[in-house]
Amino acid sequence: MVDEERQATMEDVARRAGVSVSTVSRALRGLPSVSPHARSRVERAARELSFAVSRSASSLVTGKTGRVAVLAPGFDNAPWFLGTTLTGLAQVLSEADLDLLVYIITDMRERTAFLDRLPARRNADALLVVSFVLTPEEHERLDELGMPVVFVSQHAPDRASVYIDDAAGARQGMRHLLNLGHRRIAHIQSVGASDFVWSAHDRLIGYRQALEEAGLPYDDALVVQADYRRRAAVREAVGHLLSLPQMPTAVFAESDQIAFEVLGILRSCGVDVPGRMSVLGFDDHPLAEALGLSTVAQSAWRTGHAAAELVSSLLTDTAGEPARHIVLPTRLIPRTTTAPPPADHNPDRGLTAHPISARGTPDG
Repeated sequence: MVDEERQATMEDVARRAGVSVSTVSRALRGLPSVSPHARSRVERAARELSFAVSRSASSLVTGKTGRVAVLAPGFDNAPWFLGTTLTGLAQVLSEADLDLLVYIITDMRERTAFLDRLPARRNADALLVVSFVLTPEEHERLDELGMPVVFVSQHAPDRASVYIDDAAGARQGMRHLLNLGHRRIAHIQSVGASDFVWSAHDRLIGYRQALEEAGLPYDDALVVQADYRRRAAVREAVGHLLSLPQMPTAVFAESDQIAFEVLGILRSCGVDVPGRMSVLGFDDHPLAEALGLSTVAQSAWRTGHAAAELVSSLLTDTAGEPARHIVLPTRLIPRTTTAPPPADHNPDRGLTAHPISARGTPDG
């Protein structure tokens, strides 16, 4: 009898099934060198004793942990995106009988410790780097892990990656505004979220490419930066645009998070959206539909799902191409915050700024 206060061991299962401990180990790990009759007895004994092979015990024999590690920045920069991506990851890995081990790096001390010790080497079979900017030296350090490494939501040349084409997505959004008739389109970039710096860079490239395609000049005065986590900084950026001699008729925000702040600030100033100013975001945050925000959509869940499928295939198909790239699509979702420019808009001159009263509404 097994003491009910004590967790059953592999030896307990072997005694009940009438087989050796090694037979129990092979049967519960699904190895083919066990007869169907013996496997049935072992599985029945394991169920009766509520016994399961631990990942650690199995790894001693197979050299595999059955885990995939994730390296990610702190969630304060983009909690929705990172959380949804991890949800997509976890679902696929669970279906593949792989556990998820997450390393959240929030400061330089933790970053240095992780890259110095590389704990994933002994704790996982593969590593997913999610929205985490690495230096060339840090890339080379992760190459020393000797396991599949997949970069998620970022394009890593010569390394396995799952990402969207941010420049193409920005061009999609800009073409929407241009096709509506807008010619003075502002762009607000985020600062402070360093782990998404490549997205900011590529979305600005797409903005400029769309202007060039339309035969319009790039105007430095229409491109401003703001930390979306500081409402005062976004208000200052919007204030700059509203004070230009020729006010823009549309704002393309780098992310929905910035666009949400822009919408609130414009409406608090009495600037009609979209009657006087159109606003376009990027991401399709869950709040975008509720607020009627037009946006360029990407699927964070699909990003995680595709990354998990890729890492699973790299673990099972070791002879395959290790530096596979998966580029996921974006799509424009027009809602109520974008419309043609106002009737008094002159495409060649832009929209003349109207004075703002002390109450924050246009003077009549």
